[in-house]
Amino acid sequence: MLSITIMYPGFKFVGIFLLFISCNFSENRNPPVKAPSTEADKMYNEAAALYNNDNEKAFTLLSKAESIYKLKNDSADIASCLIIKAIILNDIGDYLSSNERAIDALSFLKLPRDSAYLPSIYNNLAISEKNLKHYSEALNWYHKALQLSSDNSQKITIKNNIADTYGKLKNYPKAIHIYQSLLKEKNLQKNEIDYARILDNYSYISWLENKNYNAEPNLLKAFALRQKINDKAGMISSHSHLAEYYLHSDKSKALYHNHQKYLLAKVIKNPGDRIEAIEFLVKSDTKSNLQDYFAEYQYLNDSIQLSKDKAKNRFALIEFDVEKKNAENQKLKIITVQKQNRILKQNVVLGILSLTLIGGWIVYKRRKKGLQRENELRIKENQLHLSKKVHDVVANGIYQVMTKIENQEDFDKERVLDELEFVYEKSRDISYEKTASENKPEFSKRISTLIASFNNENVKTYLAGNDETIWKTLNDFTREEIYQVMRELLINMKKHSHATLVAFKFERKNNIIQIQYTDNGIGIPGGIIYKNGLTNTDSRIETIHGEIIFDTETEKGLKIYISFPAS
Repeated sequence: MLSITIMYPGFKFVGIFLLFISCNFSENRNPPVKAPSTEADKMYNEAAALYNNDNEKAFTLLSKAESIYKLKNDSADIASCLIIKAIILNDIGDYLSSNERAIDALSFLKLPRDSAYLPSIYNNLAISEKNLKHYSEALNWYHKALQLSSDNSQKITIKNNIADTYGKLKNYPKAIHIYQSLLKEKNLQKNEIDYARILDNYSYISWLENKNYNAEPNLLKAFALRQKINDKAGMISSHSHLAEYYLHSDKSKALYHNHQKYLLAKVIKNPGDRIEAIEFLVKSDTKSNLQDYFAEYQYLNDSIQLSKDKAKNRFALIEFDVEKKNAENQKLKIITVQKQNRILKQNVVLGILSLTLIGGWIVYKRRKKGLQRENELRIKENQLHLSKKVHDVVANGIYQVMTKIENQEDFDKERVLDELEFVYEKSRDISYEKTASENKPEFSKRISTLIASFNNENVKTYLAGNDETIWKTLNDFTREEIYQVMRELLINMKKHSHATLVAFKFERKNNIIQIQYTDNGIGIPGGIIYKNGLTNTDSRIETIHGEIIFDTETEKGLKIYISFPAS
C-alpha cells in the first residue's frame, strides 16, 4: 500500500511527492502547486491536481512540462516532473521504468542546493526494490531517505516501512524493536491513522515471531479505530491479519474476516486484495466452490496483468509522442530559419548584381579574391587530409598499441613488434597515398576487438547490437571512417574523461545506422572544444553524410549520438 507525504525544497515553491511503502496502509493527499508563472508551471499544476484521478493525462502534462523545462534548462523543475512520473510508473507496476526516471532525476539535481529532493527519490527507489522483492536493496534506500529526512511525521512513516521490510526478510526481532520505539513516540495516538497502522503491524509481526503471543486485543483495537475513521484500506489490512491469526484457532472467524476483506476490496476496486482473499479461501475453505473461486482468480489475475501491460504501453507512447512533437517543432523552426536565410541570400545576390551593373571592376576584384581563397582552401584541405591520416594511422595506432600493452597481463613482445611494424608500414604508405585494401577480418570483429582493447581493471567496456548484418551494406571507405571515429572516441575517453564505464550501442532502423556512445566520466565541462581529434571526427561523419550530436545537457557523463546512411 502507498502513502504520500509532501515536501517543499528550497526557496522556490516546488511540490514533490514522497511515497512510502507501509504495511497495508494507503493515504492520498493533494500535491502542492506552483505559482503559475509559465505555461510549464500551469501544466505541472494541472498534472498535480489530476494525480490518482487521471494518471494518464497527468503523465502527458508532466512530459510536456518537462520538455519545456529542458529548453529553459530548469534542472530542479525537470527533476520534479521526473519524480512524479516515477511515482506514477510505480503505481502501475512498471518498477524498472520507475527506477529509470528516478535515476534521471538524480542526474539533474545540483547538490547541495537541491538536496531536499533526495528523500523523495530514495523512497521511490525503495518502493520499486521492495515491490521487486529486493528487500535488502529497499532497506538501503529507506535508510538513506531516513538520514536526510527532517520532518518527524515522515520519519515515523519511513521507520514503519523499514520495520515492514525487516518483516518481509523474517527478521522479526529487528522489526519488533522498531515498532516498539515508534509506539513510544509522543503524540503518536493523536494521529489515528499512523497509530492504528503501527499497532496493527506490531501485533501481527509479534505473533509471527511467537505464535503463543496473544495478538488478538491489539489487532481488534487497531481494527476498531480504523472502522471509526472509515479507513477502508486500513480495514482491509486488519481483516487480512485477523483472518491469518484466527485460521488455526477459530476457522469461522478467519473465514469471516477474509470475506469482509474480499467485500471491501470490491468496494474500493482493489483487484490485488481480492486475489489475496480468494487465495485464502482456496487454501482454507474446503466447503466452498473451489471451481468458482479459481475462475474468478484467473479472471482477476489476467485482468490485472493486461491492465498493467496496457498502462505501460500507453505511458511509453505518451513520452514518445511528446518527444516526436518536440522534434517536429524543432525541425519546423529550422525550416523557418532556412527560409529566412534563403530570402536574405536572395536580397544579397540582388544587391551584388546591382552593384555589378554599376561597376564591373568590383566584380573582377571579387572574382580574383575568390579564386585566391579557393586556392588557399584547397591547400588547407590537402594539409588537413594529410594531418588527419597522420593522426589516425600513426598517433591513434601507436596509442591503441600502448593501450593494449597497458591492459595485458602477459606481455607478448613479438606481437607488439608486429603491430608497431604494421603502423610503421602504414605511415610510409601515407607519402605514396596507397589505398590498396588488406585482408581484414569481419567488421563486427574489428569493432569488438577495438572496444575490448580499452577494457581493463579501471575501465569496463560494453557493446550491444554489434552484429555483422548491421554493417553488411557499408563500403570499405565508410567502414574505415566509422572505425576511426570509434577509436577517436575511445582514446578521448581514456585521455580526458576519467570514466569507469563505457558503452556502445548499435542499431539499424529504416536504412539508417545509429550508434550511441555513453560513459560515466566528467562529461564536457565548459562546452565542446574542437581539437584535432574532435575536428577529424566531425569531418568524417560529414564525409559519410551522417550526423553527430553531443549531449551536453547531461549533468554526469557523456552521451554521443551518431547516425548515417547504411548504404
